[in-house]
Amino acid sequence: MPSSVIKLPLKLRLLFAVYKFILNLSRRQNGTVNRRLINFFDLKNPPSKTPRKGVVSSDTVIEASRNLWFRLYTPDTTVNGGGRLPVIVYFHGGGFALSSPSSFAFDDWCCQLVRELHVAVVSVNYRLAPEHRFPTQYEDGFDALKFLDDNVDKLPVNVDPKLCFLAGDSAGGNLAHHVAVKAGEYEFSQLKLMGLIAIQPFFGGEERSESEIRNPRGPLLSLEDTDWYWKAFLPNGSDRDHPAANVFGPKSTVDISRVKYPATLILMGGFDILKDWQRKYYDGLKKAGKEVDLLEDPIAFHGSYVFKELPGSAFFVKGIQDFIQKHLNKENC
Repeated sequence: MPSSVIKLPLKLRLLFAVYKFILNLSRRQNGTVNRRLINFFDLKNPPSKTPRKGVVSSDTVIEASRNLWFRLYTPDTTVNGGGRLPVIVYFHGGGFALSSPSSFAFDDWCCQLVRELHVAVVSVNYRLAPEHRFPTQYEDGFDALKFLDDNVDKLPVNVDPKLCFLAGDSAGGNLAHHVAVKAGEYEFSQLKLMGLIAIQPFFGGEERSESEIRNPRGPLLSLEDTDWYWKAFLPNGSDRDHPAANVFGPKSTVDISRVKYPATLILMGGFDILKDWQRKYYDGLKKAGKEVDLLEDPIAFHGSYVFKELPGSAFFVKGIQDFIQKHLNKENC
């Protein structure tokens, strides 16, 4: 179904139109960004030590010179009580070039996950392209994991680092994959990775997929957008078959079958232009002998999960909840 047929509330149609207008003004044809303009319109939420709808949050700096920090979200224990909390280390989307944990859409989304899943969330701020290209984001993400492993005292006492899940949406889902590959070769002393949750992960390749050809203009993401993001992120002179984008493609440098890789949940939307690449990711993990589940919302488009008024948001949250609970049950057996 083409994006023009997707029925959206008027409020969202207007919001998406403004978003695309600002985005097009901010991204230049030469692959650079008007960072001042995009930051002006990137509305942000501050951390809140006072419970906000049952969630408290605080920011911790890992390395100021790299602008590497995270926002920690936890349930308000005066409302939700105690007990061991799993922790989700989360990487936000934005094509590797946009947003931060404090961007209101991602801040609200992480708060929703904490409220509905009764977990802690560590949302990582990483450096952005095109000022910082591959592999900067992967290095920042992995260094955030190592920091948590070395500094578990930065987490509340009821957060259990041995019940750790990686997660990310769009480019953050891609980032989570590559961080998981790095983590598979590292011995953590405190953290134990129990699973990976890839929400509409951003993968691609030189060959156009059927979903890219059939629906090149989604409400929030177009084929033109994805091409721009890859150009801004990948090393100069690279094409979309670079292993950062096409992880099981002709230039792949990692044999996933030999990597200690966590059980994975892939959440996919029926109207997402990246749908076919996400399915190839699922097929690649399966072929490599990894434990992987695929959950598709047939009416979701790219990024729709952050809008609670759309039915797909609850569908994705329930899928994440079931996945986490399944692996917590395994741990307790």
